[in-house]
Amino acid sequence: MPVVARVDPKTIFTSAEWGRLTSRSSLRGMWLVLHAWGTIIAAIALVTLWPNPLTWLIAVTVVGARQLGLAILMHEAAHGGIHANKAINEWGGQWLCAVPVGADLASYRSYHLQHHKFTQQPEDPDLSLSAPFPITKESFYRKAIRDLTGQTFLKQRRPLFLSLFKRSSADDRISHDSFLSGGADKMARFLGLNVLMFVLFWLAGAGVWFWAVWVLAMATWLPLVTRIRNIAEHACTSTGEDPFSHARTTLANPIERLLIAPYWVNYHAEHHLFMYLPCYRLPEAHRLLVERGLIKRMEVKPGYLEVMRLATSKA
Repeated sequence: MPVVARVDPKTIFTSAEWGRLTSRSSLRGMWLVLHAWGTIIAAIALVTLWPNPLTWLIAVTVVGARQLGLAILMHEAAHGGIHANKAINEWGGQWLCAVPVGADLASYRSYHLQHHKFTQQPEDPDLSLSAPFPITKESFYRKAIRDLTGQTFLKQRRPLFLSLFKRSSADDRISHDSFLSGGADKMARFLGLNVLMFVLFWLAGAGVWFWAVWVLAMATWLPLVTRIRNIAEHACTSTGEDPFSHARTTLANPIERLLIAPYWVNYHAEHHLFMYLPCYRLPEAHRLLVERGLIKRMEVKPGYLEVMRLATSKA
């Protein structure tokens, strides 16, 4: 199995720069988790106080993007980036980030590290996400319609729900499909926590918005932005030997960061080159790579629209 070549950061950064890039703040890591939930609460409060089609649409898209944000922060916890204390990192990554959106930190970590080890190689468990690209615009539109109409959500969640009624098997495997995999215990945690959330919504006088915003966002906008994120990260990138070319960085604007790419997930090339950098250090890593002239070896796009043009360029 060919393991992806690693980049020695000492050949790129000074000791002071590398020390700054790798420095982690437990306070900042937990603040990101609070920020995600604070944004969700603010969006739901907006539509609760001023219920109309516009505020409802804003709430659904913002909440769906923050649900992706929770998955991204689960990913951060998988790399130990939420808190320096391992127990707090694991608890926060699991119960505050993974479980609310139906994921599991431990199983995700095991799967995800294989993706880093064999990025864009035949053994990469995520290779099937990028291999079909480019596709036609019509093919993407069909997928987007399935996402926005809840069909993708039902396809992904139905096996998880059915797992409640069967015994777990040694053959159960981690899936790259979104960030989900089978398991009755995981589905039970997901349902239990969401029941608790519904009770809290109801006590706050926003019970209807649990279904009309939180669940609807998870069934529609979350699958779509997860698909776009997956496409942007590796579709139409190199499968060659140069590790600088295996992932893509997308220079997201503020609207894209709000609705598609929260918490610096758009700096994916930098994350693959130096996977243990905290997510909030990735913009600085990008700036330093630009200064060193190494950005020429990397796949960088000026925005998600440009990425989607490339990914749907098949005639």
